[in-house]
Amino acid sequence: MVKACVVRGALCVGMLLAAPFTLAAQDDVVGIPVGQTPPTVTIQDLDGNAVDLGRWIGKRPVIVEFWATWCPICAELLPRMELAHKKYGDRVDFLVVAVAVNESPNTVRRHLTRHPMPFTFLWDVNGNATRAFQAPATSYVAVLDAKGKVVYTGVGADQDLDGALKRVVTDGNRRQ
Repeated sequence: MVKACVVRGALCVGMLLAAPFTLAAQDDVVGIPVGQTPPTVTIQDLDGNAVDLGRWIGKRPVIVEFWATWCPICAELLPRMELAHKKYGDRVDFLVVAVAVNESPNTVRRHLTRHPMPFTFLWDVNGNATRAFQAPATSYVAVLDAKGKVVYTGVGADQDLDGALKRVVTDGNRRQ
């Protein structure tokens, strides 16, 4: 209980600190440093089943967004995510990690029923993924190449997702 409160408090503070940076594209790295591979951690799907993020990381490119139903910046980022999914969804795994701050898996499921999205949704019940990716806020995105290394991070509605995904898809094609 205390650990969950600390994680929620840290995430909320992180969101407040990131607020001034949410309107512009991210030039500085935030969260896990570029070039690192996040540790594989276990979180849950929306039904409460354990899910190892290693299932995706290091297999092919992955984009991970830390998201919440109540996050207006996440809503602003959604059109970019959907456009990127249309363009790269056959070559990149799109994971959305719902943070366990002021919501529940049921809240997320209800939201997705009203507003369907074409991504794999996961539930970060204990903040394991938040810590692994050093996510400073919701709307935080990390793009990993096919080897599992971080190539891009950003926060906010105006992120260059297309540029980051184009790079990992193009680099992956060159290696084949």
